[in-house]
Amino acid sequence: MAEPSKSTYTITELAREFGLTPRAIRFYEEAGLLSPRRQGRQRVYTQRDRTRLKLTQRGKRLGMSLAEIKELVTMYESPRDTAPQLRRYLEVLALHRRDIEDRMADLQATMAEIGAYEAEARALLRDLGDEERPA
Repeated sequence: MAEPSKSTYTITELAREFGLTPRAIRFYEEAGLLSPRRQGRQRVYTQRDRTRLKLTQRGKRLGMSLAEIKELVTMYESPRDTAPQLRRYLEVLALHRRDIEDRMADLQATMAEIGAYEAEARALLRDLGDEERPA
């Protein structure tokens, strides 16, 4: 794992640290989330890029879109906008919480349906005199 106090990183170091492919990191560059400088043909990432990548990964885990992540990461770097940033962050989190709660409710309903189908199939097997055998 790369050292947090290190000042520059290669694409390989960041990819290894965050469990990403270099291609994924280049995708984040194209999306405007990272902006490494160049030394010849090699990309050189700063501590700022590393922090932005860390925040990007956190946003992805929360189910945020790249546009939402970019908005929040950009706001994160502007200390004068702390209150608006936090309000926007809370709005985005609330949206994602509702989305996850809705998906959980759908999954619970699906699990209940599966349970009902299993019970029905077991009852039919019993009616046929063919008790279910362990698989």
